[in-house]
Amino acid sequence: MSQSLFSQRLGEAMKEKDLKQVDLVKAAQDKGIKLGKSHMSQYTAGKTMPRDNILSFLAEALGVSKSWLAGEQTGRQNVNRNGGAAMRTFKKSSKLDNVLYDVRGPVVEEAARMEAQGMNILKLNIGNPAPFGFRTPDEVVYDMSRQLTDCEGYSDSKGLFAARKAIMQYAQNKDIPNVTIDDIYTGNGVSELIQMCMSALLDSGEEVLVPSPDYPLWTACVTLAGGTAVHYICDEESEWYPDIEDIKKKITPNTKAIVLINPNNPTGALYPREVLQQIVDIAREHQLMIFSDEIYDRLVFDGEEHISIASMAPDLFCVTFSGLSKSHMIAGYRIGWMVLSGNKRLGKDYIEGLNMLSNMRLCSNVPAQSIVQTALGGYQSVKSYVVPGGRIYEQREYVYKALNDIPGVSVVKPKAAFYIFPKLDAKRFNILDDEKFVLDFLKEKKILMIHGGGFNWKQPDHFRVVYLPQMPVLQKSMEELKDFLSYYRQEP
Repeated sequence: MSQSLFSQRLGEAMKEKDLKQVDLVKAAQDKGIKLGKSHMSQYTAGKTMPRDNILSFLAEALGVSKSWLAGEQTGRQNVNRNGGAAMRTFKKSSKLDNVLYDVRGPVVEEAARMEAQGMNILKLNIGNPAPFGFRTPDEVVYDMSRQLTDCEGYSDSKGLFAARKAIMQYAQNKDIPNVTIDDIYTGNGVSELIQMCMSALLDSGEEVLVPSPDYPLWTACVTLAGGTAVHYICDEESEWYPDIEDIKKKITPNTKAIVLINPNNPTGALYPREVLQQIVDIAREHQLMIFSDEIYDRLVFDGEEHISIASMAPDLFCVTFSGLSKSHMIAGYRIGWMVLSGNKRLGKDYIEGLNMLSNMRLCSNVPAQSIVQTALGGYQSVKSYVVPGGRIYEQREYVYKALNDIPGVSVVKPKAAFYIFPKLDAKRFNILDDEKFVLDFLKEKKILMIHGGGFNWKQPDHFRVVYLPQMPVLQKSMEELKDFLSYYRQEP
């Protein structure tokens, strides 16, 4: 037996079982086995080997085979308390250790547990229009039903020709340059395409600039791909626009790309041309790729115009994401797309990687692709929602005023999407843990929201509200929040 190998394996097994030396000493005493603290210190330091009876005890207590622990067996075998071979257990990959997706995280799991006990939970945690009474346009439903029998097989891996043609024309109408039908990829929502893009791009240690707050899938996908998400600040005091000086400070030789979420989730910010130009200038100076998430580009208020950053960067390599989940209230259909534009020669090898990953997943869901042409052409019902008198517009007006009327709460008025990101006076409410705040609110008022930390915002002083519920429900939720904050002081 090798003392060093025994010591190493003893340490591994103790760590896996979350046991300390004192735990094993006590367990030995309970069994009438003489094992002192000094003995354990000698074993873990690799200075001595245990007697046979002590080795047997340690193996049993740690659930491993005696021969493996002694270093006589190469392959590890766990054993159960009866001495037989135990069932092998499977752990999640270490790649997930730093992955965060609290839009469907621990607080949501608590809400599900409460629902299982018969409680009714109002879910303001996710931008899912259908449960709040938003319906898919009739023409879209009709056209899909007529085409279902034509959608039984795979499509081209990038998508149906008609769908990609409609997307290409949509991109051209937004002045996105140098786009052909081969530059369009459809996906099962934008989420799938984000993961594909990061997987094709990043090697270990390479960095991507991601906004804070962000839609957390971006940070998660960068991390899963082996890269490092470096968060640049969006400034609440400046309409939540990206802090240009902070972006400049965060760039290193390892920085490969910058991500924009415009319109922004969770803040509802809409970036003006002058801000976009500054980001283009930085990307040009440092030779960065630009990824622009524009899924809310048709949900814009107050007569404002959404500008695609790719339209301002013909000499850079840009990838623009959009889809129908939000604008056409069909989140469950899972249809999104990405558009490659600008100087694609810079990404020739990268595009080969995208094509490989696109081919591996065969294609995105074909019935949803079949209605892209219908959805993007003709009357756009979403426009009626975002003008005065429209449902989303009026709900934004109400929630903005209601939140600002709560003592200790302030908020920037969103210009797009259907989210708002209020700030709490952390000192007033003694908030040290924003996740605990939304969990306490959930338990007290049965209303589910997501804390700012779920969007990679570092200070424990924000939360996101989805203002999709119909006005009476939204009013009730704001009244409940006001009441809760009238007495809430977070306990350590």
